[in-house]
Amino acid sequence: MTAPLADIRVLDFSTLLPGPMATLMLAEAGAEVIKVERPGSGEDMRHYPPYWGRESINFSMLNRGKKSVAIDLKNRAERERLRPLIESADVLVEQFRPGVMQRLELDYESVARVNPKVIYCSISGFGQTGPKRDRAGHDLNYIGDAGLLSLSMGTTATPVIPPALIADIAGGSYPAVMNILLALRERDRTGKGAHLDIAMTEGVLPFMYWAIGNGAAAGSWPVSGGELVTGGSPRYRLYPTADGNFVAAGPLEDKFWAAFAETIGLETQYRDDSVDPQATAGRVAQIISQRDAAHWEPLLLKADCCCTIVKSAQEAMQDEHFRQRGVFNAKLVNEQGDSMPATPVPIAPSLRPHGNDQLAAPALGANNRDLLE
Repeated sequence: MTAPLADIRVLDFSTLLPGPMATLMLAEAGAEVIKVERPGSGEDMRHYPPYWGRESINFSMLNRGKKSVAIDLKNRAERERLRPLIESADVLVEQFRPGVMQRLELDYESVARVNPKVIYCSISGFGQTGPKRDRAGHDLNYIGDAGLLSLSMGTTATPVIPPALIADIAGGSYPAVMNILLALRERDRTGKGAHLDIAMTEGVLPFMYWAIGNGAAAGSWPVSGGELVTGGSPRYRLYPTADGNFVAAGPLEDKFWAAFAETIGLETQYRDDSVDPQATAGRVAQIISQRDAAHWEPLLLKADCCCTIVKSAQEAMQDEHFRQRGVFNAKLVNEQGDSMPATPVPIAPSLRPHGNDQLAAPALGANNRDLLE
């Protein structure tokens, strides 16, 4: 099988999560991804615990199937060794703060003079322009500035941290891949390269479409935990069971709500949740809390009412549905020959030529000889 990106070479100057996740997806679709790392220590993620063999498992999972060259970017003579790779690259991904690549003489204008067809993707927290462009931040800061965190952040007594790095992946990695592929398609038509400015804070705004709409059109700006899908309705909540598990209840539509109410034996006076939503939610919580998850799971499954028991990460990886669909079939290996499931990525199996192969992350500078010399 010929992979859709088999003829694409990617130079990856990024570190940690957003850029490496994006280039992992490109690699899974067949691109040749070459990590450019500093000599000695390599990129930062190599040193994040826990370790799996000699490498960080975080690094290994994000860099499966890539290549690595180690080079001192602060040394101009060393940078010149990259010139053949820059000339042949289709895509360049960088994740430094704005201005850093310019100081290294590797900014878009400098690279485009050597390779005018390059698709140059810059990923940053706030973008390459604007008053916040130089501000330091992490995922929590970006979703906080975007307003996304305010939709469901708990209370002052019990603040809630989101369970995922939303800005890094959904606001950084995914938009980067999407725009890189669009730019490659545009280059097919015009022969021209492009500079893509991916701002993670802006990338999470699509998740707030309803909040923006409610506020801008109706003047009803959402409050934390008070809206239909953030905990303000008894039809979309987490209800604790007697054994410390949770029912994830999402019976939004009337037919599902009716089936849910009937299944749990909700009294008639509480079934019209528009009368007193909090009273209804309180009564549902009382009922669910009286029995273990093992009692509720088969009943809710039979009712087919959009209500399930929350699974742990370990339970999810053992799910028969995922097993039959081959979600965890791809394998990651280390230098000791140990094997484990690779990072699942949203690339269709038919577009992943090495999807189920056993592949490793590269050792630091493993490809210096064949790519730089």
